[in-house]
Amino acid sequence: MELSVTLLAAGLLVVLVLLLLLKSRRNVSLPPGPSGLPLIGNLLQLDRNAPYKTMKKLAESYGSVITLYLGPQRVVVLVGFETVKEALVDQADDFTGRGPVPFLLRATKGYGLAISNGERWRQLRRFTLTTLRDFGMGRKGMEEWIQEEAKHLVARIDNTKASSFDPTYFLSCTVSNVICCLVFGERFEYNDEQFLRLLEILYETLTFGSSPWGQLYNVFPRLMERLPGRQHKAFATMEELRTFVRRKIQEHQDTLDPSSPRDYIDCFLNRLDQEQHLSTTEFHYDNLVSTVLNLFLAGTETTSSTIRFGLSVLIKYPKVQEKMQQEIDSVVGQKRSPCMEDRKSLPFTDAVIHDIQRLMDIVPMSVPRYALKDFTFRGYTIPQGTLILPLLHSVLKDEKLWEMPLSLNPQHFLDDNGNFKKNPAFIPFSAGKRACVGESLARMELFLFMVSLLQHFTFSISGGPDRVDLNPEYSSFGNVPRRYDIIATPRS
Repeated sequence: MELSVTLLAAGLLVVLVLLLLLKSRRNVSLPPGPSGLPLIGNLLQLDRNAPYKTMKKLAESYGSVITLYLGPQRVVVLVGFETVKEALVDQADDFTGRGPVPFLLRATKGYGLAISNGERWRQLRRFTLTTLRDFGMGRKGMEEWIQEEAKHLVARIDNTKASSFDPTYFLSCTVSNVICCLVFGERFEYNDEQFLRLLEILYETLTFGSSPWGQLYNVFPRLMERLPGRQHKAFATMEELRTFVRRKIQEHQDTLDPSSPRDYIDCFLNRLDQEQHLSTTEFHYDNLVSTVLNLFLAGTETTSSTIRFGLSVLIKYPKVQEKMQQEIDSVVGQKRSPCMEDRKSLPFTDAVIHDIQRLMDIVPMSVPRYALKDFTFRGYTIPQGTLILPLLHSVLKDEKLWEMPLSLNPQHFLDDNGNFKKNPAFIPFSAGKRACVGESLARMELFLFMVSLLQHFTFSISGGPDRVDLNPEYSSFGNVPRRYDIIATPRS
């Protein structure tokens, strides 16, 4: 009897789920897509290690706008350059919503620039862009900071005496110190134990978010909260980051001179004080903590991972590394620091750096967008509450746009005369109104750090180039490159 009641209840649950799915689709012209199962949707049809590859493949059958279900969540996937551009640039206002990704919501408490929408997003983005530019982002002052930090990096690597070392934390320290100068008004020493612990947490956070376990949390957050697993450790260590940020904010509050702001936190505190009586203001403590966390994480791991991947690429392609060094020697030499003005005279080097970014494909599904209201796109209805994935992977690895989409090929960014040429499909920072806020800073860092490293060292690996595997170690939300112990041989 009990078994019969259980089976009946299970059957009714399945029917209820099916009815809800049918109701959600009724009278709505959704984009086409494969059929899914109740409760889990299309999860079993996706490559759990690289779901974006399955999504790109599905476009061959269903077109460039596809509907999927990740668990109960309806998702529309945008595939191909024309489709992604039309959405994010030509129809930008409909695609400015940011998806409520459970992992990000939990990590940020729902506050901050990265996860926000509406008036909160507009206020925080405008303020952040203006403030970072005022402190030099994309300008000469920032260039000098990066040049100085590059000297610290070169000195640190020089101390390895051409023996094998893991460059992960050297690069993280270097890149993080740039964003730390902007946000906290200070840099940290490479042997600072607290700083190294924070960088370790950042790396662990990125790898967890890109692991199948992290993606499972995003699909079934309530269930995963109740189950044992890595997610609990991830959020516990994230709390260490929040504690660090809160302590830095308190230090700023204790020493603040409103007439002479030193960094991003000071400027935010000034704005918070000015607007504390406005009911519509988004300048409050919770948004400050989470936005600083956003900047610290994005400003550290994405760029440092790209440089680390770039070194692996150059070890894999030693002739490309050698040609870059010859070009750098002829333009910059080995004595003075490279500057952004050198870029126009280093077309091959610039092309390689661009193709490294394209090949890495660091955020293959972009940061999810979200339908804040019902709207139409290409004749389809995108209902409110739909998660939207602009598949940057399908743009950066499109066979029609890139001659060798899965390999390094500097010719992707060079014309017949060897001059650098832009490609509109190069969008690793996404596009439109929610493109990466730190894009100009990241571009400057990638160029100056890579050129500085190649000025002073030749990079290799024990066992030879064939040992290097450019496939990511973790690959889902973000592509996390494999870690190698490398050798940096000083150049004479």
